[in-house]
Amino acid sequence: MRKAIATAFLRATGWEPEGERPTPKKFVLIAAPHTSNWDLAYLLALSETFDLRVSWLGKHSLFYPPLGFAMRAVGGIPVVRHKRTNLVAQVAELFAAREELALVVPAEGTRGYAEYWKSGFYRIAQAAAVPIVFGYLDYSRKRGGFGAKPLVPSGDLKADMDVIRAFYADKVGKFPSQFGPVRLREEG
Repeated sequence: MRKAIATAFLRATGWEPEGERPTPKKFVLIAAPHTSNWDLAYLLALSETFDLRVSWLGKHSLFYPPLGFAMRAVGGIPVVRHKRTNLVAQVAELFAAREELALVVPAEGTRGYAEYWKSGFYRIAQAAAVPIVFGYLDYSRKRGGFGAKPLVPSGDLKADMDVIRAFYADKVGKFPSQFGPVRLREEG
């Protein structure tokens, strides 16, 4: 039923899935570009067409009533961004406790323009010893899906980010001017 609804939504809005379902059982999924509230709806619909159940990190204010139940039902995990809670370690424990987990992390950390991506997606993948899969929405072509080859963090942050930059170089968000550079502050 969920897949039929997702397929109907994508068809009605002119979107098509691309690529194949990621093969790892556990991975961090980058969600980019993230420039609109619509990104979550398209991400969830595309994931359903690939028979992929995703969990995703979102700001805690999305989980207040009346929407909180619905957000959790579609895989949402609230994050209190203004408090330091060692989120990386907590999420690594979540990976250890589950047999399968596709965790979406919006690397930009916001729908607005950001000079730097947040490094949490990379740190979580390292701590949990899981690969990073590149999820994308390309509004210019109305296509979305997943990169073909997962990235296993090597520890060489610059080299790994070069691979990520190359992948996202031609992806266009709903509001292109809000998609900042693909870089981490830690790169120097």
